[in-house]
Amino acid sequence: MRLSVSVPMNITENVNDWRFVLDFARICDEAGVDRIVAPDHVVFGERLEAYSNPQMGGVANGSQPTGSDGNYFEPMSLLASISAVTQNVRLGTNILLAALRRPIVLAKAAATIDVISDGRLDLGVGVGWQQEEYEAAGLNFKQRGRLLDHTLEICQLLWSEVRADYASPELKFSDIHSMPKPLQAGGVPIWCGGRANANVARRIARYGHGWITWDINADAMAGSITRMRDLVESEGGSDQPFPVQVGLFVDNDEQGKPNFPKTLESIPKLADAGVTDVTLYRLRPPLNIDGTTEVIGTLVSNFREAAGIERASGSKTDTSMAHTVGQ
Repeated sequence: MRLSVSVPMNITENVNDWRFVLDFARICDEAGVDRIVAPDHVVFGERLEAYSNPQMGGVANGSQPTGSDGNYFEPMSLLASISAVTQNVRLGTNILLAALRRPIVLAKAAATIDVISDGRLDLGVGVGWQQEEYEAAGLNFKQRGRLLDHTLEICQLLWSEVRADYASPELKFSDIHSMPKPLQAGGVPIWCGGRANANVARRIARYGHGWITWDINADAMAGSITRMRDLVESEGGSDQPFPVQVGLFVDNDEQGKPNFPKTLESIPKLADAGVTDVTLYRLRPPLNIDGTTEVIGTLVSNFREAAGIERASGSKTDTSMAHTVGQ
């Protein structure tokens, strides 16, 4: 089991020096965290109730943690910066609203980060939950699923073909060249986010390396994974197990300090269910190097104990089961 940590972006107060995010990433790298992931919101509207609606891609009974003025960096730009101050930790998006980007530009940005990071990028993608975000980009929210598929089709085409031709209702081009290619064989691994349904399964079967599930109920996880594996196979994907990433929200004690043993108490059950990757959200480390070093060191130690492993497996080459789902 591998440990991912989300960059601390759920911050609404003023921050004098945002370079602490780069210090945070460097400390995670040195401590043995397997992956650092960056969330994505390009803009916010003011109607945030869809966040709590699972039918719209939200979290049941949840509330958007920052309101309309949360600080969210553009994740591809952020990961490019993080790649320069880290050595081994993998870099991921969780999740990238890929359809908000022009496909050829996203393909180029991802390939660039993969090359300069020496092959450490993962793209976690999804459709999102906020209609206003699509409308502000001039896109049809009701077509968000097809827009995402269209984006992934072009990315994988440009990552693999020397001379690319493409034709769809949205876009046509021929004799197009895009260099450099990603360093990772098969292109940048794509993790598809969403619940166990046919649309997400089809996306995993066609484009995906793994699944980012929104279901954090440890008791129901085994059933969700079995259901998704069956759906992926029925959509033409491989019958082999694929990586599954689950998110956990950090539990804080009465003093506001993270209680990692309680946060991670479901790890053995999740591992037994088939979860391969755990991502911690809403970690608020101290905005200083010494405090963050202590917090991240404690987290890694507690995670390894909960997962029954002696050391974190994270490295730039830790891409087991890569690029096999749709083959």
